[in-house]
Amino acid sequence: MKALIIAAGQGTRLRPIGDTKPLVQLLGLGLIERVILTAKKSGIKEFCIVTGYHGEKIREHLSDGKKYGVKIQYIKNDQWTRGNAVSILKARDYFKESFVLLMTDHNYDSRVLDQLLKTKIAKDECILCVDNNPQDHLNIDDATKVLTFDHRIETIGKDLTDYNCIDTGIFICNPVIFDALEQSILKGDEGLSGGIKILTKRHKMRYMPLGDNFWIDIDDKTDRKNAELLICNKLKKDTDGPVSKILNRPISLRISKILLKTGITPNQISVLSFMIGLAGASLFFFGEYFYLVLGGIIIHIHSIVDGCDGEVARLKLRQTKYGGWLDSVLDRYVDAAIILGLVYGYWSINGDITIWIIGFFALIGSFLNSYTSDKYDSIFRDGDMTKRSKFRMGRDVRLLLITIGALTNQIPIMLIILAVIANYEALRRLIVFRNKLDDGMQITDREFTN
Repeated sequence: MKALIIAAGQGTRLRPIGDTKPLVQLLGLGLIERVILTAKKSGIKEFCIVTGYHGEKIREHLSDGKKYGVKIQYIKNDQWTRGNAVSILKARDYFKESFVLLMTDHNYDSRVLDQLLKTKIAKDECILCVDNNPQDHLNIDDATKVLTFDHRIETIGKDLTDYNCIDTGIFICNPVIFDALEQSILKGDEGLSGGIKILTKRHKMRYMPLGDNFWIDIDDKTDRKNAELLICNKLKKDTDGPVSKILNRPISLRISKILLKTGITPNQISVLSFMIGLAGASLFFFGEYFYLVLGGIIIHIHSIVDGCDGEVARLKLRQTKYGGWLDSVLDRYVDAAIILGLVYGYWSINGDITIWIIGFFALIGSFLNSYTSDKYDSIFRDGDMTKRSKFRMGRDVRLLLITIGALTNQIPIMLIILAVIANYEALRRLIVFRNKLDDGMQITDREFTN
């Protein structure tokens, strides 16, 4: 399915930030880039963009879409000062089947479009996603209101006093929308809502609830600030450990916001984090307290920076399976180097061979802890998250323990604690998984393969 994006307007309220609204930056991406990449996550690879005001800047910036992995066609609207119905009508000859209609200034969760694309639609009707529970960050006075009844839209408009939801600007349309818009324009209404009103009278306008998913209309500086806060809050994961939630994430997010302004890629950040981790681990080999302190500080810096690659990838909508795998592999190398450095440094000064045995179990526990966490999370992702342990033993906790052990010069005690809790958590997860199978939980081969 193709998508039509309306990007012809002037956007005067965003003029203090940028003179071309679709290219106004939001966390490292232009507004229209976010719309394109979010739709791409839902499987849409072909786009038609209606341009008007500063259309040449938009076309120059986006080009043919190859750098985003999509195909982009442009439709010029010389009458961009008129309503958005005129812009949509310009695309009439480009769409003979159902298509997605999006606004360039509406940011949303890709799950919205995922759900919308799964919804069955007749050839003579359209579907609008509506927000039944608008949040405080939305400007209700400026929003387009919608009144629904049963599974149909009754009416729509900005001036409605009797309404029960808000228009999110996310549609699946059939070509019938063009005839409706043409009729609306002839009646003097050049807004998209005019065409929708005609379809509602024919009982051909359905709706889909937004649910708990995210969206925001970005019309001014306040909207952009709210959008940044909302998007950044979405970076918090259920799988974050206590150290990530309380200490690392607030710091790494500030660093990520700075990195967004550079050309550095998430994979390059992973490599940078890897090099920082190896630098800290290498200091442990000297064994002396000064190097332990310096190494411990660097390892905690590594722990913080290690979250930036994923944050930048998600903020720029550039997550890849390879990027996640690369980060995981590099982390394991750093984990091994850290424990080896601690063990060798302690042994070289104290000559106590038992440290090698303790280090072995700490290393095995660390690796098993990381391996079982991926499996554990994939199994429980769609299940009851409350069944998981309230205290998550993850890499963030392990690295903090190592930092504390280095700063206090208590290497054997720290490694024993690390070995015990890491191996305990791996075994606990194994037992929980076994019990879930006994209770009849279904696990697919994709969720649990070696």
